Amino acid sequence: MSENISTIILSESESTKEVLRRYLKEFGKFDCLEEIKDFSEIYNTLSSLSKSLLIVDVSSDFAKYKDFITNLSAAAPNCKIVAISDNPSVELIVKLMRAGAKDFLAVPIIKTEFLHVLEKIYEQLNDSNTRENKCRVITVFSNKGGIGKTSIASNLALELAKITKENVALVDLNFQLGDITSFFDIKPSFNISYMLQNLDKISSDFLLNTVEKYKDTSLYVLADPPYFKQAENISKNQISKLFEKLKETFSYVVVDTDATFDGKTVTALDNSDLIFLVTIVNLPALRNCQRILDLFSKLGYDSEKTQIVINRYMENDDIKIEDVEKVLEKSVYWKIPNNYFTMMSAINKGISVSEVNPESNVAISYKEFAMSVSDMVYRNKLIKKYSNSQIDNINDILRG
Repeated sequence: MSENISTIILSESESTKEVLRRYLKEFGKFDCLEEIKDFSEIYNTLSSLSKSLLIVDVSSDFAKYKDFITNLSAAAPNCKIVAISDNPSVELIVKLMRAGAKDFLAVPIIKTEFLHVLEKIYEQLNDSNTRENKCRVITVFSNKGGIGKTSIASNLALELAKITKENVALVDLNFQLGDITSFFDIKPSFNISYMLQNLDKISSDFLLNTVEKYKDTSLYVLADPPYFKQAENISKNQISKLFEKLKETFSYVVVDTDATFDGKTVTALDNSDLIFLVTIVNLPALRNCQRILDLFSKLGYDSEKTQIVINRYMENDDIKIEDVEKVLEKSVYWKIPNNYFTMMSAINKGISVSEVNPESNVAISYKEFAMSVSDMVYRNKLIKKYSNSQIDNINDILRG
């Protein structure tokens, strides 16, 4: 039998608290704890519970609650945080979701919306098989070697884990010459070949306990097979099933592929929500990038699915970004600055660029890159929830 969810309401408005208590009582299944206003006591109480709900009213002062929401969401993953405000601007909602709020409601509270949120939260906390599938599969691709594809996949995945505090899988699908284990200086006990041979045995607990975790982060690395022969019998169907298993456990799956268009790579691309097509700024690379875009179009990929990432970008290049976009007939999504010494230091030490020098231009770029990618999830949620007239405003804020 499912147990009731301990709930704390944090609001400076007595009328709002009274409405929330009445709706909670009507819904049942949630027990309101005695009023607690001290942040430290709330933090200790909710982080000690196996499952809980915090409803926090940020109407009066968002800055006052932001760090508290961030810290609580990290310390108590089974505490669902619902933020409410009488000023439901898109910018505020995005900031709250970045901080760790799982849902947002405008004040005055609409009963039907609130009860719907309660139902969803109750199911999530009491049914281990019920999981909102919000996983995004992101593949980093280029069919030219040596332009930093693996470096981008590795640093992006790590920054996503650090920013979102959610479980992120980094998958090395370069079955012949995978480098991710070298980039992070790890020696995993299990690799992708083992996983593919035991798909029927894989569960969330199995994945989180066997896939190599990077240091004290929420990044999990699924390494390439150590021997070429192990990759020979891997099928496209196995790759698809592996993605299905990963999506049940992780919020983000970042894939580093090899540079060939074999069946395994195309399967990964087909199963991706987003493809970052990596290039550098020179004519041969751009012509190659143009051909890849044409091929993706023939494969039926939506134009928004593929985004251009420029690596080793220098402001004083002869070829400007405007020229690149004109040649490719597509906007550049992101530019990773050229910083040879920081990148080589990271690669040689087997650590991320942010661990070498978090203040370097390339480390800052990766952090902002990951922030932009994570915001795509929030943007999709907001677009579903708000009217079409607000979509342009949402996009402007998230891109800014």
